[in-house]
Amino acid sequence: MGEWQRIFVQNLTVPPHNQRRRHSPPRESTAFQFILKSVEGDALKALDEMSDVEFQLRLSFFDVTYHHFFGKTWRSATKPLKAGLGHPPAVVFHETVYFHTSLDYPSIVLVVEVVATARRRDGTPQEMSCGFGIVHLFNSRSEPTNLNLKDKGLSLYHGTPRALLHPLLQEPIEMNKNLMVIDSCHLQCSLQPHPPLEAVYHLLPENTLVSSLQRIPGMLAAHEGDLFQKPRLMKTVTWYLEKLSIHLYPSLERFEEELLDLLMSDQGNSMLDGNTLAVQERRLHIGVHNGFCFVQPPQVVVVVPEAEVARGRTSSLQRKQGAGVRPSSEGQALVLRSRIHLTEMVHHPAFGVVLLLEYVFSVASGPDGKTPSVTSLTTPAYMHSIRWAVWNPSPDAASSNVVLPLQGGVQHNPSHVLVYKTPPATMSSEEVSCDPQKHILGEVLAELVVWRQQAPSQGHGEASQQITLSASNHRHVSASLPVLDEHPFPFPLCKQDNPRGAITHLESNLSYSSLAQESPTADQLQELPFTPVHVPIMALGPHSESPSTGLTRAALARLRASGFPQLLDCNKEPVQIVDPVDPVNFIPQREEADLLQNNEIILQFLAFTRAAEDRTALETWPKTIYFTFQFYRFPPVTTPRLQLVNVDTSKAAPFISSSHILMQIKEDGTLNLGSPGFQLKYMVDPGFLKPGEQRWFIRYLAEHTLQIDAWDGDSLLLVGSAAVKLKHLLRQGRTAVQVHRELEVITMEYKQDITMMSGEILKHGGVKPIGVHAVVRGRLHLSLANIGHLCEQRQRKSISLPPSRSRIISSHDGSSGFHGGSLLSANAYTGNVCQAQKLADVDSELAAMLFSRLREVSATFQHSSREASVTRRRKLERMLSVRRRESQEGDGRHEDRIQHARDLQIIEAYRERIKAESIASMLSQAITTRHTLYATFGTAEFFEFALKNPYNVQHTVTIETDNPELSVIVDAREWRHFKRLTQTTTPLEEDMFHLQDDLTPQVYLRPKETVHIPFKYQAFSLEHAQGPTELMFSKGKEDSAAPWKSCGMQTKHIRVSFTASGGKLLAILSVNVESQPHVVDQTFRFYHPELTFLKKSIRLPPWHTLPGAPVGMPGGEPEMFVRCSDPNIVCETKKMGPGEPQDVFLKVAGGPSPQIKRFFLSIYTDPWLAAPTQIWQFYLHSLQRVDVSCITGQLTRLSLVLRGTQAIRKVKAYTSHPHELTVDPEGIFILPANGVQDLHLGVRPQSAGSRFIYLNLVDVEYHQLVSSWLVCLSCRQPLVSKAFEIVLPPGGGKGSNKRITYANPYPSRRVYFLHTNRPDLLQFKEDSFEVIGGGETYTIGLRFAPSQSAGEEEILIYINDHEDKNEETFCVKVTYQ
Repeated sequence: MGEWQRIFVQNLTVPPHNQRRRHSPPRESTAFQFILKSVEGDALKALDEMSDVEFQLRLSFFDVTYHHFFGKTWRSATKPLKAGLGHPPAVVFHETVYFHTSLDYPSIVLVVEVVATARRRDGTPQEMSCGFGIVHLFNSRSEPTNLNLKDKGLSLYHGTPRALLHPLLQEPIEMNKNLMVIDSCHLQCSLQPHPPLEAVYHLLPENTLVSSLQRIPGMLAAHEGDLFQKPRLMKTVTWYLEKLSIHLYPSLERFEEELLDLLMSDQGNSMLDGNTLAVQERRLHIGVHNGFCFVQPPQVVVVVPEAEVARGRTSSLQRKQGAGVRPSSEGQALVLRSRIHLTEMVHHPAFGVVLLLEYVFSVASGPDGKTPSVTSLTTPAYMHSIRWAVWNPSPDAASSNVVLPLQGGVQHNPSHVLVYKTPPATMSSEEVSCDPQKHILGEVLAELVVWRQQAPSQGHGEASQQITLSASNHRHVSASLPVLDEHPFPFPLCKQDNPRGAITHLESNLSYSSLAQESPTADQLQELPFTPVHVPIMALGPHSESPSTGLTRAALARLRASGFPQLLDCNKEPVQIVDPVDPVNFIPQREEADLLQNNEIILQFLAFTRAAEDRTALETWPKTIYFTFQFYRFPPVTTPRLQLVNVDTSKAAPFISSSHILMQIKEDGTLNLGSPGFQLKYMVDPGFLKPGEQRWFIRYLAEHTLQIDAWDGDSLLLVGSAAVKLKHLLRQGRTAVQVHRELEVITMEYKQDITMMSGEILKHGGVKPIGVHAVVRGRLHLSLANIGHLCEQRQRKSISLPPSRSRIISSHDGSSGFHGGSLLSANAYTGNVCQAQKLADVDSELAAMLFSRLREVSATFQHSSREASVTRRRKLERMLSVRRRESQEGDGRHEDRIQHARDLQIIEAYRERIKAESIASMLSQAITTRHTLYATFGTAEFFEFALKNPYNVQHTVTIETDNPELSVIVDAREWRHFKRLTQTTTPLEEDMFHLQDDLTPQVYLRPKETVHIPFKYQAFSLEHAQGPTELMFSKGKEDSAAPWKSCGMQTKHIRVSFTASGGKLLAILSVNVESQPHVVDQTFRFYHPELTFLKKSIRLPPWHTLPGAPVGMPGGEPEMFVRCSDPNIVCETKKMGPGEPQDVFLKVAGGPSPQIKRFFLSIYTDPWLAAPTQIWQFYLHSLQRVDVSCITGQLTRLSLVLRGTQAIRKVKAYTSHPHELTVDPEGIFILPANGVQDLHLGVRPQSAGSRFIYLNLVDVEYHQLVSSWLVCLSCRQPLVSKAFEIVLPPGGGKGSNKRITYANPYPSRRVYFLHTNRPDLLQFKEDSFEVIGGGETYTIGLRFAPSQSAGEEEILIYINDHEDKNEETFCVKVTYQ
């Protein structure tokens, strides 16, 4: 293999993406110098156990937009790891890399990979990827990056660069949640432009990475060692090439005949339809190549058959389908009639002359079947590369006659084009030898004359030498398609052609045969493992409505006998009751065509039932209750306090599962014995709904779930939450519908895990693992109804909402233009006719300047000046009386005419002054297009505006908007995504917009051209996101049944201006945004210490995981993106690895106690955030924190300081766990104004672990929250001294009595107290006992209650002393079987 072939094979590269090469115009290339200094980090210590470990850096180009590696991977020399005292472990490289590129896109990056090379125990080599970094070469304005990271360094990510090929890794790639930064590990490097490299652009191809010591043919060696710091060029010589002829065996005519037969039979030329395919032209590309690239663009010359030269004319050979060609005895060579000058030759063994034979074919459509003129512009032409050759002249040769073999097939060539293979021997004529060793593809004969710069007078042909070479015959035909000429060479690269590989991050072959072969271990990189450091909260998945359980018939009979009001429809007939189990067939057209457009939505809160499975229900069961919720866009509702009245007076039914009806409470605290329950009405009619909102309200009922929170009316503690779907309120043509629901009221309890997962949790700022489980507190009996009514008054025809597929807004659709009116009218576009009015009545500024108006307001002025002094008022009255007398004596009409003349002059001057402004306002209305959007939180509303250039000249239009929530889509990928979602069929253009320095988009418009501008409206902020600091209740008795009014969501007005050069307005788009309520799929409520940061991790449920998918399967979970309604809240998602679930991380700043912060989180599965898959609602209650460390079963005492408010209050302390936390004083007490008082607490936990207890101090008169505490318990279990086992039968029964003995270990009399962690299963005969002397025993009587189910329970018995400190603990293991 010669020097040229060796360099050419070693420097084969992967080209950039086809879209970059096809659409990009030629751009100026930019040179860079990339200095690699060292890699530092503690993560490198993990490889110390490997033998002979060394590290290497690898650089590759990557196109983020098209997920495409290109160029060739550059590898540094391997270096060892060095660790000094006081310094982190580091690998020092000190290597410099040079390159240049014309791809000045922000998405073109340089990927730096750190690879560890070592030896296994068996001596085989092993390579592992230690991470990779990303270096941007250009910024958003296509300016080269000047990167100089002195202290911080370049961050490295976990994994290998192959992860960048995943389609979910979109721009901006550094913000992607799948990339995880390696802590305390970075690369020290610098990147800067290097203009001296421009001198060797012709020797070094684009996107080729070379080190400072790499020799490039054509460059002189440097004295300092760095060849590219100040590159120097070798001297060039001029070569001449003449008398060139090309012989194609067996003959030119036979070769071209068989070539045309191949093209005619090619499936890619099926569009010929019987026409004639002919050879139009034969070209020869001649250029000088240094092994890396062509030194200059190759020269293109035309070669003609030797016979045509002899006849003095040119013709073309044509071939019809099925027609034959007569053999000719004329000359069978292609000759070049001109002389070729090669001025860029250099005396270097890697410099060679490359010749490429190219044929141009055309379709001859003439009536006589002849080939049309070569200069015809309408004739379709097809260019195909046929053969190529390379010649490396000897530096000492003066002139020589050379015979070169022509090559073809799939092997790489310097022009990077597909070349036709040799036809099979069966298609060749008899003139071709059948011996494969003697079969020659073709040969080229030429006389090359050297003109040396040292001896310019040297003659031609003094020394000649003929070289004959033969090539092996490839005996198979590949019917190449014309479109394949776009590809430079077969992809992917084969290892036989490029043993070292161009890009190490691309798999060379994925076929079964290649996988069966043993692949070299040097190409396989292993990713370092990454382990998560904390356990997140488990989200319960997409929130559905609360489960419903059927009541017994006896319970239903008792509820019906309670006297709840019966609902009647508009015909005074009972409302039809639907079964909630029946499916709902939702037809939007039926709802819109309903004549009963008035919807009366009624919610009836009937009863509340205790949960039998809640063993603490007896102690924590509330006496009063109230509910909070929000329906549609009505204001949030806090119902009055409702009394729970037990309707089950029979002793047969268990008290814990009995139902309590809800009764209203009067202002004096007594019960309202009228109609039980509580009823709310919402009137939704065309007068309440905005134009086009009817369809959105129907969609709300069909898709939304109403969230209802239940609160204890006395302690103001949360009882739980319930959810009910509203789809049963769709009437679907019926007069009225009603549905009864029994909803589970569930509360979420968060418990800290006492088992730490890793040492990272104990670090400062770490997130502790949190567990969550749901507890059913009770069941809410709710009735929902929708009663239809006719409209009381005929409403004007409303503007219907455009269908969802109508996303195109045009200025010619009737939503723009001036429709008549007055210059001074604010609503000039509302009608075609305007009634005449006085100017003084429509313009207050003009009325203030008219004299006639001054007389009309004189009386008003007198009355308004009563507070003036008596002297001033007397003078004014005297002046007015004198003027009145003078007007009676003189001619009053003359004075009126003078005043009216002055008013007319003022009016004329005023009209002239505002005329230009009023006309400009009318003209702006004529070019203004109005559009209404109905938007919800987090959902992107996409539309396109048809912008037309009305002028006969081109313009560059600047698009400006006054609200950042409405933006222009400048990314073609995002535009394509929204067009696919909305099924918009308008054209899409790549690189349509130009961004200014302030990121304002500009678009170029040709004369009279119309383009579609894509817009996206998306809002993540919500008004009234801050909850109330205290809970207030509605008062009225009658108000509870009155319809609620709308909360009055403000309409946003956004103005978009399209300004041409010179400040001319081409068009104005006025967008009115009507905010609509959004879905809430799940609600989280956290209690956290005040003025601290809440850090939580929530595990996303596996929504899209395939059933039965194995753990670790990549691609099982889609990539998630999150956005928060509060910009001051930090939220992000991180993925732990392939096939692993994703977590949502939150960091929220809490406010002062008892503030409640409310915010929303939207979760997306697409990178363009089109529509949220889930919307979560969060409540953060800021409480005062109290930390308690205690032992289970033992009483721990502490005190809290209560500070009084400005008024005296009657307060009471309530706790969420009264069986574990007691307060003193226990009842109602007086909190003095601005005073200080102690509240004593006693904590006796029943289980070990960390958990929270909530403590509220409530004003019992006004039911206001005065103070709130979060008691954080950290409990440990005492040492168990004795253990017992008993077996009891499950189910009903009388229980079982047992006895145990206890011996007094002290010599004196002692009193002991008994406690247990399961008072529902174990009761003591006596809660305390006394032992007289030392060694005396006492028998403790135990009674075990029967269990309802089989299983095992561990019951602890605590024996405490007189101070309630634990003396001993017994464990009784009870087996129910």
